[in-house]
Amino acid sequence: MQSGSRESDALIVRIPSTAPDRGRRAAPPGRGPDARTLRTRVAVVEAATALFLQHGYQRTSTEDIARAAGVSKRTVYNNFADKEALFTEIVLGITATAERFADEVVATLRDAEDVPAALHTLARRHLEVVTRPQILQLRQLLIAEARRFPALAREYHRGAPGRVIDALAVAFRELAERGALNAPDPQRAAEHFAFLVLGASLDRAMFAADATPPSTEERDRIADDGARVFLAAYRAR
Repeated sequence: MQSGSRESDALIVRIPSTAPDRGRRAAPPGRGPDARTLRTRVAVVEAATALFLQHGYQRTSTEDIARAAGVSKRTVYNNFADKEALFTEIVLGITATAERFADEVVATLRDAEDVPAALHTLARRHLEVVTRPQILQLRQLLIAEARRFPALAREYHRGAPGRVIDALAVAFRELAERGALNAPDPQRAAEHFAFLVLGASLDRAMFAADATPPSTEERDRIADDGARVFLAAYRAR
């Protein structure tokens, strides 16, 4: 898991290059998205993300978003059906990060010769990704809005933390089949790994939003301790 795969905290959400279907003609085959349209969508998503995180969903208006993005309100609606659709796009965009991380999990562990070392590396990477400030803030915002958007909250859980747990389960099952891990219940083992590595840090972040984030060194110690406890239970006999 190379550090070069990290994404900027400034914008971690996926930005689809096409606007909602409003009866427009499709772009000619073979042509990529219009660069100006893509820049506009990026500007709107960045502005909306910053405002949602600063003021919350309810206290952010479409007018506020348009003003911050430097576009008209009509332009916002031309690219996103309404504020709810824009919020949904931002929240579900985080799943792109989860999808890439899930792919890394399986690829890294499947052929690992030194499984304990690979698990320590994975634990550090997992904690680093999940505790990025913007991801934590968006998670807090979604929890606050879960009653308003219950389906969105469920979809986020399925596509982000749930997807990573499933990927861990697949990797642990393969390791168990080749005798490199003692995991008779790979799904439960995946849950144990995730909570040992992430649980305390996520709890602190969710309930103490103004807490100072741990240093890189402290975060690595937390991850290593979680991996060490996991291996004490699941190391191949």
